[in-house]
Amino acid sequence: MQSTSVKNVIKAMVGNHAVAYAVMQARPQVLAVYPITPQTTMLEKLSEYVDSGKLKARMIRVESEHSAMASIFGAALSGARVFTATASQGLLYMTEMIYWVGGQRVPLVAAVATRAIASPWSILDDHQDFMSKRDAIWVQMMAENVQEAYDLTLQAFKISEDRNVLLPVMIGFDGFILTHTMERVEVLDDETVNSFIPPREFNLIDFADPVGIGQVANPDDYIFFRHEAKKAMERAKIVIEAVGKEFQSVANRKYGLIDCYLCDDADYLVISMGAWTGDARVAVSRVREKGIKAGLVKITTFRPFPKEKVKDIVRKARGVIVMDRAFSYGSGGILAQEVKSACYGLDVPVYSVVGGLGGKDVRPVHIEKVIEEAHANGLEDERWLI
Repeated sequence: MQSTSVKNVIKAMVGNHAVAYAVMQARPQVLAVYPITPQTTMLEKLSEYVDSGKLKARMIRVESEHSAMASIFGAALSGARVFTATASQGLLYMTEMIYWVGGQRVPLVAAVATRAIASPWSILDDHQDFMSKRDAIWVQMMAENVQEAYDLTLQAFKISEDRNVLLPVMIGFDGFILTHTMERVEVLDDETVNSFIPPREFNLIDFADPVGIGQVANPDDYIFFRHEAKKAMERAKIVIEAVGKEFQSVANRKYGLIDCYLCDDADYLVISMGAWTGDARVAVSRVREKGIKAGLVKITTFRPFPKEKVKDIVRKARGVIVMDRAFSYGSGGILAQEVKSACYGLDVPVYSVVGGLGGKDVRPVHIEKVIEEAHANGLEDERWLI
């Protein structure tokens, strides 16, 4: 039952506009976004908010995605709350600055409207771009639907600026599937968001005693900084769970590292991330009606990877089916690799099902068939849906 203290307002919004609305409510002071499909309409909506005065921020018109990240990098170092967004080739163009921001542990938020990487050229969805930044020292979270795209964006600012974390946060949401799909979204009122995300009241540099940023480090210092980043990423697990509980208290929607559906007695677990989690949930419900005890584990937080929680849930299963929308060539499905690593030591087969690359349609019936095959005969270690 929804708390009477929650002041939710119902809106019909596409994913790009839902993220832009959350950003507007989070009150960043500096934005720098270079347009790229399928993110562009988010930039346009943010520009409207700035032009109308609803968002009092500086919108920097840059000439590239590299410059966009460089601009907000400097602004965030000086104490501003900042935001940017991109997709696919644009995220690749940002890569140098992505690593600078992660290595310097700068609190900022970036939204990635996931899109396939060339070549061949595609403007449609998969997770290859998002997954390519898994080692860049960023917290990475992925939305299942438009509501989650809004909710996770709000939480991202709070997580990033937590003094126990101080890491950039990347919110992924599926290109076109979510960016351009209109859904019913419950948005919080501005007063509630202002209370949930208070103003940023600290800088990373002291203007009374200025220092240089990003100097060369000797090996002893370099490995020390990297070890501190490792510890911050581990602490981020605790903070993400805590922020999720706090968000639940104001929005009545539960968040954390993972989410489970019918997992308690499941013989077969489907593990997925992103928009096709909804399709997987439908497939799990359908095979349950056929007598197959299946469950679903949704990965909300990809970095830090919730390996302890995954291992604890998987240990009682007869088999695990990991839905991969990104692939490490010469190795395997990326999410499946994470799950296999987390489940080391367990006698549970983990199957990687690769699909949806370049926007290839995957429906509940495809996932349903895979579950049935795993139940009947097991699966090959790696299955491509082509």
